[in-house]
Amino acid sequence: MPVTVSDITAQLHPLTGDRLQQVQIKDNGIVALTLTLPPMPAAERDRLIEQCKVTVKALPEITDVWVRVNAPAAPEPAPSDGRQPIPGVRHVIAVSSGKGGVGKSTVAVNLAVALADQGAQVGILDADIYGPNVPTMLGMDLAKVGIIKNNRGEDIVEPAFNYGVKMLSMAFLIDRDQPVTWRGPMLNGMIRQFLYQAAWGVLDFLIVDMPPGTGDAQLTLVQSVPLAGAIIVTTPQNVSLLDARKGLKMFQNMGVPVLGIVENMSYFIPPDLPERQYDIFGSGGGSKTATELGVVLLGCIPLEIQLREGGDRGIPIVLSHPESASAQALRQIAQKISHTV
Repeated sequence: MPVTVSDITAQLHPLTGDRLQQVQIKDNGIVALTLTLPPMPAAERDRLIEQCKVTVKALPEITDVWVRVNAPAAPEPAPSDGRQPIPGVRHVIAVSSGKGGVGKSTVAVNLAVALADQGAQVGILDADIYGPNVPTMLGMDLAKVGIIKNNRGEDIVEPAFNYGVKMLSMAFLIDRDQPVTWRGPMLNGMIRQFLYQAAWGVLDFLIVDMPPGTGDAQLTLVQSVPLAGAIIVTTPQNVSLLDARKGLKMFQNMGVPVLGIVENMSYFIPPDLPERQYDIFGSGGGSKTATELGVVLLGCIPLEIQLREGGDRGIPIVLSHPESASAQALRQIAQKISHTV
């Protein structure tokens, strides 16, 4: 007999008691749990989550378990640590990579749109000041941002909006062909302005598309705002994985939870032979790295022509070709994130 919600609830009751808020059995043997937890040390919370996953996975035909926690694992950082929450924003998530060219912005944009399509209130901040591509990928090349007054009479920036996602980018403030040649202090100031002097309103998720590397922008974000976590984007290629490790360890060393690794361009699917797969950049690197570093592999995204076309046309693949392998992988990653933070 198939496993029921009652079966899962009974198995988890010794662990969770009345803290188990919801159980959902999804397609392909995936179970989504929602826990309501009081403030507790992160290690204790993580241990409870892992115990729940192991318990449910032991049941017949269960392939994966997602856990969402509806309360913070610990109190918000004290003002003395210098980090300041963004009013109305529940979770700030950094999407980062050790090097450029791995599809980080493509992943960030599609995750934002997928989360919004699942019913969340979502914003995306294009923090790649030197190479802002998010407006193009969201079909907002010609969008304009306005200046409005907040309830204290101060001027703040009003984000652009498309596909259910609010968005701010340096691209709105400069000509398309104009290079940005700023030093650290100016870059840091602009990122903080986008974080705190913008009309983000109420958001479940603010996705921050980081520039590649481990420089000023990353330090500014980590030191400015409490992050729900970071997502590291890589390809299976060794040179990408080496840099991804550095980026991942930077977040860990600064006390930021790493939500997991996303392996992009895992394999190529030719449009004329969709049943075939070609490992252009190698295979298995993301999974191996995640295992070695003790983090989750959130998913593997294949390389398809429609994925590139969606970025160029400004229609993310999760909307333009929702049935494609890339879109399905991105939506599954978005679901994992929404059930994790």
